Amino acid sequence: MNIFRKLEQYWQHPLLYWPLVILIAAATPFTFAPYYHFWLMPLLFGALIRLIELRPRFAVITAYLFGLIGYTAQFYWIHTALHDVSGLPDSYAIPLTFLLPAFLALYPAICFWVWRKCNLSRWAKTGLLLPILWTLAEFARERFLTGFGWGAIGYSQIIKDSPLAGFAPLGGIHMVTLATAFLSAWLVLLIDNHGRLKHRLLPLFLIVALCSVGYISQQTEYTRPDGSTSTVALVQGNIEQNLKWKEEQIIPTIQKYYEQISKTSADIVILPETALPLMRQDLPEGILEQFAEQAQSNGSALAIGISQYTPDGNGYENAVINLSDYHNSTSDTIPYYAKNHLVPFGEYKPLPAITERLYKMMDMPLADFQKGGDNQAPLVMKDQKVAFNICYEDGFGDELIATAKRSTLLANISNMAWYGKSNAMYQQLQQSQARAMELGRYMVRATNTGATAIISPKGTIVAEAQPDTETVLEGHVKGYIGETPYMKAGGSIWLISILAVIGVFLILIGRKKPE
Repeated sequence: MNIFRKLEQYWQHPLLYWPLVILIAAATPFTFAPYYHFWLMPLLFGALIRLIELRPRFAVITAYLFGLIGYTAQFYWIHTALHDVSGLPDSYAIPLTFLLPAFLALYPAICFWVWRKCNLSRWAKTGLLLPILWTLAEFARERFLTGFGWGAIGYSQIIKDSPLAGFAPLGGIHMVTLATAFLSAWLVLLIDNHGRLKHRLLPLFLIVALCSVGYISQQTEYTRPDGSTSTVALVQGNIEQNLKWKEEQIIPTIQKYYEQISKTSADIVILPETALPLMRQDLPEGILEQFAEQAQSNGSALAIGISQYTPDGNGYENAVINLSDYHNSTSDTIPYYAKNHLVPFGEYKPLPAITERLYKMMDMPLADFQKGGDNQAPLVMKDQKVAFNICYEDGFGDELIATAKRSTLLANISNMAWYGKSNAMYQQLQQSQARAMELGRYMVRATNTGATAIISPKGTIVAEAQPDTETVLEGHVKGYIGETPYMKAGGSIWLISILAVIGVFLILIGRKKPE
């Protein structure tokens, strides 16, 4: 009996089993940015798999507890947004902080519920079916009720040191999640195997093959430079969220951003999400013209994040406007991108009859935006065609493909001041790294408080501004053209479809007879 067998005799005891599950889940934040301990996730997820194998009767409750603790530890910043910034009393803020993790934990619970119902060999059940079910659950989590894909285990591998990151341009973040789940399951089969040495060769071979394919993909150039090089200036205003919309702060904020853009002569200058705290149509007369003229005199193309009324005047949009060729006669035809994938309960009210009272208690202006529409055109800025997305949208790679195909540069504008000095900004930064890998282009990020950064097509952070400071991050980018395999396939739906077919097949042949 090896050391693992001896340890497992203790792990199965409730006094150790449940604390181990909690400890494993609580450690998951360290696998993501800003810590980037990518090697830890396969070990943690593998440990969860083995613990559940030891006590399969408790598979569902174990998976739910893992999700509840893990997602709460990762998304603790929900409380920051609700209480510290929005002013919601703790009597509401604390329960609401647990509400999202409590809902998201249903996905791993359902995954292991289905897994437990199947009567297959260990190899088929743990080594094949479980990673497929987990990936399908993560996909469903990203899509259902507008989706929330933060914390998918694939994001833990989005760093150049992880060979599994190489699966991002092949099949998107869900292929990285699948690869991570496979690696975890095969590690379990490698280490916890009753057979002789020869029975360990298959999982060892699969692990080596998996990492090798990922590494080779990392070294492959799927897109190529188009010959253009541009300097970029990413403006970080560092405006506190609880001051942002106050009337007395409007002029100082406008003045601050004007001074920041006046000091740079970069080819492309980008201000963060809702940088100017007024509707575009409500700005004092001549403000946009002054911004545009200053940028143009410096030789810069300027994009500004700002809210605006919809053309019919009955709603408003979260937009980024392109002032590159702006003058008064074109004020009604400013090129812009308007956010399309809105944040439920943050940018629109899916259940107004229930939540209206909470909105009245919180300092949350503009909580009912309109969608901008699918497949909006890139904004032309100097030599680059810039595919913008705004904040939350950066978590949905499939939705960015159509515009990215027509672009040479990706850009995200965000305002993470809602989440204070928490890890939320870095978790979003890692999502931008994933998008750069998936779409094979530079990604630039202009944020209010952080993480403002320039990211290479390989997902490497080329430059990053100090968070929570007023600064302008300057750097160089190259325009890229071409399509990754992920883009050519039109997203991850083909992968999910194949996995669903395989999963259903395995479930059908492994169904248990009713007890």
